[in-house]
Amino acid sequence: MAIDRRRFLGAATASLGVTLAAPLLADRRHPQIARVILDNDFAGDPDGLFQLAHHLLCRSVEIPLIIGSHLPPQFGGATSATAAVAKIRALLEVMGRTGQHRVVEGSQTAIVSPDRCQRSPATAAIIAEAMRTDVSTPLFYAAGGGLTDLALAWIAEPRIARRLRLVWIGGPEHTGIAVPPPGAEEVEFNLSLDPVAAQLVFNRSDIEIWQVPRDAYRAMLFPRDALGELTGNFIGRFLVGEIDAMEAKLATIPGFPPLPASDVVILGDSPLVTLTGLLPPLQPDPSSSRYVTIPTPMLTEAGGYRARPDGRALRVYTAIDSELTFRDMAAKFRRFGTSA
Repeated sequence: MAIDRRRFLGAATASLGVTLAAPLLADRRHPQIARVILDNDFAGDPDGLFQLAHHLLCRSVEIPLIIGSHLPPQFGGATSATAAVAKIRALLEVMGRTGQHRVVEGSQTAIVSPDRCQRSPATAAIIAEAMRTDVSTPLFYAAGGGLTDLALAWIAEPRIARRLRLVWIGGPEHTGIAVPPPGAEEVEFNLSLDPVAAQLVFNRSDIEIWQVPRDAYRAMLFPRDALGELTGNFIGRFLVGEIDAMEAKLATIPGFPPLPASDVVILGDSPLVTLTGLLPPLQPDPSSSRYVTIPTPMLTEAGGYRARPDGRALRVYTAIDSELTFRDMAAKFRRFGTSA
């Protein structure tokens, strides 16, 4: 049966006049658009915690699993995944959501070799969610750090590749699309967290990838002076406090150069919310951000790309709708964070 789109939208708008007055989070008549596994090095840069809080308030997604992943040992010590889980639980407590989400510790270390790797506590949980047959909503794997735990799950059960889509904040600029920033490190940071894992996912798996490389995530700039506008609620106060704590911690590291004065902070993990949670209700695919599609290249040991014309399709996001993302984030924090 053909549906008259204008007539449908008119009827939908009329009904929304009644339903919008009620809290939309409590309205479960509308099915959620997707399930999202969240994987991030939450003990590192606080942008991951901003992303986590924002994601948790998105009515459009179900979050069945949150994974705390590792940092480089020189930054996070030997138990940074444990520290990441502690950060997750602290935020859940602040938001009044203790016990409402499954939180799992990821691997404490990067993969040394595909032939010599051990499952992490997250491996079985990732596989179980990917292989579910009782749900039909698409599954995203939203990663804001390294790809260790996804790679370990794929090694253990390759069938998960066709049952999820990876959205990854990471990787360097692609030649012909963008250029590296001045003084860029030789290997992009999230790729450097586990180069072997990234090579497994790009080079050997058939996982569909939506990539937000360094040029795109560095553009997610939030005015430092606007941070104060977030502190009028308890979610914002917690998150801004994490930025202050991180900057104070960096100042105590011997030999770490002082951060120059800047009027912005980079909330580079927020595209994970934009691309999985802020989707239109009809034809739910990110419609306000821009991407190009190229054959998935090979990731080299040096941290670059080697063209592979026969590679599967890769979405490379070139511009994320930061205005939508940050307006929605601030509005959600105000709406759900002013009761305490």
